[in-house]
Amino acid sequence: MYVGTLSFDLLLGDVRSLKEKRSVVRPIVAELHRKFAVSVAEVGDQDLYRRAQIALAVVSGDPGHLSDVLDRCERLVAGRPEVELLSVRRRFHSGDDE
Repeated sequence: MYVGTLSFDLLLGDVRSLKEKRSVVRPIVAELHRKFAVSVAEVGDQDLYRRAQIALAVVSGDPGHLSDVLDRCERLVAGRPEVELLSVRRRFHSGDDE
């Protein structure tokens, strides 16, 4: 079993309130979940309206498939015009990790 995680640090565009922030972040989270069947949530910077941290996790029996899903998720977020991707942290865990 292999587990992969991605953590995104995002700078939001023309957002002036937490309500506007939700209208940007929620569709990204929903699309990642719908398209790739990943577990995903906003995990940080909830009180800042121009920053967001989103994290996701994927479980797979094949490391190649896991890497492919993480690559596609990263491309989706990086391609969103309303956000600037400041950093991405990628981690892999295998069943052999202790």
